[in-house]
Amino acid sequence: MVEYAEYNNDLYELQASRWLWKKLKPHALPSGSLPCPRLGHSFSLHGNKCYLFGGLANESEDNNNNIPRYLNDFYELELRQGSGVVGWTIPQTKGVPPTPRESHSAVIYSKNDRGKSKLYIFGGMSGCRLSDLWELDIETMTWSSPGAKGAFPLPRSLHTANIIGNRMYIFGGWVPKMSEDDSPSSQETHWKCTNSFSFLDLDSMEWKALMTDSSEDRRDWPGPRAGHCAVTVGKRLYIWSGRDGYKKAWNCQVCCKDLWYIDTEKPPPPSLVQLVLATTNSFHVKWNELPTVEGYLLQLSPESPASTGAGKPAPLSELSALSSTITSTARAGPLHSQSGLVCPQRFEEAGVDSPASPEVRVDICHPNSSGVSNQASPSMYAQPTASDHEVVDIKESLTEKQTIYSENTELNGKLKASSGFKSAVAISSSEQCTSQAKSISTNGQPGEQTAVKNGCRQWYDVGIFQSNSAVVTHFFLLPDSNPSSTDKAADVDLSDYTMLKKHDLCPGSVYRFRLAAINGHGVGPFSKISQFKTCIPGFPGAPSSVKVTKSADCVHISWESPSSPTGNILEYSAYLAIRTSLPEAQNQLAFVKIYSGLETSCTVTASQLANAHVDCSSRPAVVFRISAKNEKGYGPAIQVRWLQEKS
Repeated sequence: MVEYAEYNNDLYELQASRWLWKKLKPHALPSGSLPCPRLGHSFSLHGNKCYLFGGLANESEDNNNNIPRYLNDFYELELRQGSGVVGWTIPQTKGVPPTPRESHSAVIYSKNDRGKSKLYIFGGMSGCRLSDLWELDIETMTWSSPGAKGAFPLPRSLHTANIIGNRMYIFGGWVPKMSEDDSPSSQETHWKCTNSFSFLDLDSMEWKALMTDSSEDRRDWPGPRAGHCAVTVGKRLYIWSGRDGYKKAWNCQVCCKDLWYIDTEKPPPPSLVQLVLATTNSFHVKWNELPTVEGYLLQLSPESPASTGAGKPAPLSELSALSSTITSTARAGPLHSQSGLVCPQRFEEAGVDSPASPEVRVDICHPNSSGVSNQASPSMYAQPTASDHEVVDIKESLTEKQTIYSENTELNGKLKASSGFKSAVAISSSEQCTSQAKSISTNGQPGEQTAVKNGCRQWYDVGIFQSNSAVVTHFFLLPDSNPSSTDKAADVDLSDYTMLKKHDLCPGSVYRFRLAAINGHGVGPFSKISQFKTCIPGFPGAPSSVKVTKSADCVHISWESPSSPTGNILEYSAYLAIRTSLPEAQNQLAFVKIYSGLETSCTVTASQLANAHVDCSSRPAVVFRISAKNEKGYGPAIQVRWLQEKS
C-alpha cells in the first residue's frame, strides 16, 4: 500500500553484495496482465522460483474509496541466475485451494530424507481471523488441508511463521479476545495483539504451545505485537519491531523498536581446540567460531609433568593432527548473565571481517611421536593448523579483542539453561562476559592421580569465553572435593569462579582440552579432545618472519633468527609436508627434511615440490616447517602455509 486504498504491484530486487535496489520488469502472463496490486500477500522463495499467494486488493477504481477484496490467487515467478527475473506464470494446481485471505503466513519445508518440498499457509484475515492450515505439494502442485493434533493456536493474522528444523514456529499477531467461556468471540468485535508462541511439528503434524498469551510485562519475553518481522539464523529465531495494538484506533497504536531472539536448540559441539601460542606456563588457544552462541566453556585435564628431555625436529614418522581453525577474526558477541533480560539500550550489529591476501600463513609447532606438541622453549609458538579465513602472520595472532578470565572477572549473575527470549544487547570487545559455569575438579595438586580417577578422566574449568580464543594460564579448583567425569555438557552446573582456587599451568606438562558452546537454551555437547604441552625452559624459540617466493623452477624460503635463541643457534632444519599412504597418516601431516644448516634460507627444488601434499582443509596450500637448534636441542617449529592458486 503506497497510500490509503492505493495498492501497488511493483517488483524490486536488492543485490545485497552491493546494497543496490533495482526495479524489475518481469514478463507478463499470457493474458498480458500482471498480478493485481495488493497488500498482505505472501511471497515465498524455493529454488529459482518465488510463489505469490493471496492478499487484499481494492475493488474500487477510486482511490478515495476502499472496497476490500480478499484474494486466493496463486502465481509463480521464475528468477534468472544471479540477478533478474524471467516472468510470471499461473501453475496448474490440483485439489481445493485455500480460501481467500490476507496477512497470513507462508513457509516452505523440505524433508531431508525424501527431498519433497511443501508450502504451508497458516491463518490470516478474511473478514475474521483464521486458524486453518493448508499444504501445497510443490512437486505435484496439489493443495490439501492436512489434519493436525495438539494445542491449536488461536486464529490470527499479521503473525510470523518460520521454519527451524522440522518445526514451524508461530509468534504473535492479532487474535480475537476470548469470551467468558474461553472461546473466541463469534462476532469478533474485540481483538488484541498476542505474544503467544507455538510450533507445529511438520513430520508428526502436532501443535505444541511454548508460551500462551500473556498480558504480563515480562523482562524475558517480547510484549504482544503484530505486523512484526522474524528471521532465523541457524537454530536461533530473531523478532524485530511490530505494533502493539493498544487500541483499535490507528493513532493509538504504538510501534515497537526492540529486537529479541530465542535459541530453539542447544548449540552443536564446537571444533577441536587449536593451539596458537605457548610458553612455559601458558597457552593461547582458539577454535572455530559457531554462529549464534553466547559463550564457550573451556575445560582442561592435566597429565603428569613431562620429562625435560631435549627436543628434536619432527622426522617423517612423527605426525601431527591437522584440523581447521577459526572462520573469522575473534570478536566479542552478546553474552547474557541473567535469565531475565532487560530491554536493550542498543542492538548488536553483525561484524564483517576485512579481506586480506597475504601469501603465507605462519604457525609454530613441534609435535612429538605421540601427537602432543613437544614444546621445548619459553618462546611462544603455535600448533599446526589450517585456516578457513584470510591467512595472517603469527605476530598478528594475539589481539586485544580476546577475552581473558582471571580472578578480576566480575560475575554478576548466573547463565541458566533457558528457552526464553532474550533482548539482543551488543557488548563491546573490551567487556568481559559475566557468566559462570561448573568447575569440575578434586582437591590438591592435579596430576596423573587426580586427572584420572577410577578409570574416568576429571575435568577442570578454565572459564567461559565470549570470543573464539583465550589465553590459558590457570584453571579452577573447587574448595570441596566434587569429582566428575561426565561428558555431557547438559550436566554442567553453574558456580562462581571468584570463590574458587586457581591452579597455574606447569612447564613441560601435557594438558588435554575440550570445549562446549553455550546459548540461551543451555550448554551443548563437548568437542573432541585435543592435547598440548607447555614449553621446557632452555630451548630456542621458533624462527620468524618467514618469506616464500617462487621462481621459474624452484621456491626460495627465508626466515629470521628466533627472537629468543637462549644460547647460540647451531643449525636450522626445514621440512616439507608430503603425500603419504601410511595408515597412521590419516587426517595428519607427514614431513620430510629438505634442509639442514646455518643459513637462514633454503631452496626447494621442483622435484621436491612434486611430492608435496596440498592441504585443502581450507584454501589450498603447501605446508613447510622450520625449526632452530641450540646447545640443548631443537625448539618448536614455525609452520608456513604457502597458498596455491586454484587450477
